[in-house]
Amino acid sequence: MTAIVTQSAAETEALGRELGRGLQGGDVVALTGALGSGKTRFVAGVCQALGAVGHFGSPTFTLINEYPAARCTVIHADMYRIADRAQAYDVGLMEYFRPPFVCLIEWAEHVLDLLPPEHYLIAFEHCTDETERRITIRRPDDGAA
Repeated sequence: MTAIVTQSAAETEALGRELGRGLQGGDVVALTGALGSGKTRFVAGVCQALGAVGHFGSPTFTLINEYPAARCTVIHADMYRIADRAQAYDVGLMEYFRPPFVCLIEWAEHVLDLLPPEHYLIAFEHCTDETERRITIRRPDDGAA
């Protein structure tokens, strides 16, 4: 497990790019944390690293956005409005947990029990400075949290 403090939205996005360079089809990335803690900025960085094109805003109302990329399709899901497991099944979230998809899930705390055992878990926290974020990354090979 790795913990990093970023000093700005640009640094959070750069950290997303760094992680994104190592992702491949079939990877699932669970993002947890409070509103405004940097999840969407991080997703933008991952998308850039994977070569996806588009506006990488949070899909709060559409629930799932797909971004074609060179070697995969990036899935950006927002589970904030998901009330129960049935809704996650209804939107087809689990269909994306395989190649060629890289699945990035904001508000993943709502669906953690539905994720494959081998997923990334990235927790975002506000720090005392308004622009700082503490980001904790657990990689699949780190073992269970």
